[in-house]
Amino acid sequence: MYRFLIRPILFLLSPETIHHLLVSFLKGLFRIPGMRALVHRCYQIRHKALETDFLGLTFAHPVGLAAGFDKNAEVYTEFHAFGFSFIEVGTVTPLGQPGNERPRSFRIKKDKGLINRMGFNNHGADAAAAKLARKRPSGLILGGNLGKNTQTPNEKAVDDYEAVFKAIYEGVDYFVVNVSCPNISDLRKLQDQDSLEKILSRLMELRSQQEIRKPLLLKISPDLNDQQLDETLEIVARLKLDGLVATNTTIRREGLHTPAEEIERIGKGGMSGAPITTRSLEVVRYVHEKTRGKLPIIAVGGIMSVQDALNMLDAGATLIQLYTGFIYEGPGLARRINRAILKRRLQESA
Repeated sequence: MYRFLIRPILFLLSPETIHHLLVSFLKGLFRIPGMRALVHRCYQIRHKALETDFLGLTFAHPVGLAAGFDKNAEVYTEFHAFGFSFIEVGTVTPLGQPGNERPRSFRIKKDKGLINRMGFNNHGADAAAAKLARKRPSGLILGGNLGKNTQTPNEKAVDDYEAVFKAIYEGVDYFVVNVSCPNISDLRKLQDQDSLEKILSRLMELRSQQEIRKPLLLKISPDLNDQQLDETLEIVARLKLDGLVATNTTIRREGLHTPAEEIERIGKGGMSGAPITTRSLEVVRYVHEKTRGKLPIIAVGGIMSVQDALNMLDAGATLIQLYTGFIYEGPGLARRINRAILKRRLQESA
């Protein structure tokens, strides 16, 4: 129903317009008495065999919603009802900022992908912290995606990551350091060894001062080559970081069915969806093999189908996140993936 009736209607409007309408719609919908329970019953699958332990946290199942959907921690309880065991809010920056100029989000339908250059638009860390202080549904796990303000120079970026980390520490269950988004000027330079180690070291030191230890992960780019991945893994191992999120969006444009002139008109931005499925899977597999399965991985990027999800788990991921697949395949995708995982686990335990 979604792909043949609802999606064609939604795709008549721009991606960002649809996103704002969806957020408003969900807020209104869940004010109706009993609606949350009804949606939850339609989309959530609960079974002991689906429970997944990850970095000391128990997830009801392995399927979550990636950062970018709930930038301001506004609708995480609503998205949870649609079949996600965990939601990653953000990217959150210390100060609110409008992001890049519009238009800044584009569908490439022939490739089942998106290109965006949103630019970390969000209301800021204090606003996110206030929203995260609300009571959440039982079993929902929240992650916080950390970023820097666009106007903050890279040499002071560590202060921005520290500020967000402190502001939302009480409200989330784990953290993801985002230095790999291609939509903030020079941000990806923070993936260089010295800059990355400086940021991660500061956050690890801050965490050591907290009463409750919460996992800290790094989100990496699909555009890193093997040498860059090895250098990143060395830092992760040396600092004893908890895990990786693989991968972010890509700046590459190879192998697309969309005409080159249309891609050129769209311009800069990070590409997600089916065009990065293969590369994201390669990175997950590489990291898993290189670390001999000792480094926990959340897989994200190009998970557009049940088989894509299973492939990521087989490659070494423990959890997966949806973003573009949720847009193209609808809210039923998480449920279909969980059914397949449950079927497999029950067969394995038989």
